Amino acid sequence: MNMKLHWSPRSPFVRKVMIVLHETGLLAQVDCVRSVVAVHLPPNAAVIADNPLGKIPTLVTEDGKAVFDSRVICEYLDLRAGSGLFPSDPAARLDQLCWQALADGVTHILLVWRTELSRETGPWPAVTKGWQAKLRAAMARLEDEAPALMTAPFGIGHVAVIAAIGQLDFRWPDCAWRDHFPKLAALAAQLSSRPSVEATAVQDDEGGSAGDLTAGHLTF
Repeated sequence: MNMKLHWSPRSPFVRKVMIVLHETGLLAQVDCVRSVVAVHLPPNAAVIADNPLGKIPTLVTEDGKAVFDSRVICEYLDLRAGSGLFPSDPAARLDQLCWQALADGVTHILLVWRTELSRETGPWPAVTKGWQAKLRAAMARLEDEAPALMTAPFGIGHVAVIAAIGQLDFRWPDCAWRDHFPKLAALAAQLSSRPSVEATAVQDDEGGSAGDLTAGHLTF
């Protein structure tokens, strides 16, 4: 019996888990179940049955234990495989966890911002203005951290950064972030040829334009 993963090819947090599955060699031990969830849709009953928060990714182990939140799932898989994506050295581990927190924060802002833009009454400018300021600051911090990321062994921080910039490229294709953050762009180019990154590229399996709600709203 395999593990089960509530999965979507569009979700950046699911992508984190998929990258870790490739890196740990555990992919063959997981059955991916396409699970549609969105804040504007009724809760997905199949997901709710395993995760009362109704979110993906959610992993169910062979013995029926539900594990949720990408950070928890990724660490569980890393511990299970002993792959070292979460270093044992305290200083190196702290660096990776901080990079993960920063990149996950960027991803979260991008997701809630897109939801805000889809409201029938239109987005709340006071809210989106605040998100833009936070996103600019977070991207600037990632730019500062890029040299350290480029020299550090591949870890969970890199995984989270890949997911964040992948979401930028997928949902905000006109933001031209590479023009403003060249060190981060160099890091992205360095990581792009890694097999786990190539294999988990974001896919739009629902049709339509991925960036149709967001074009012109995000600038750096």
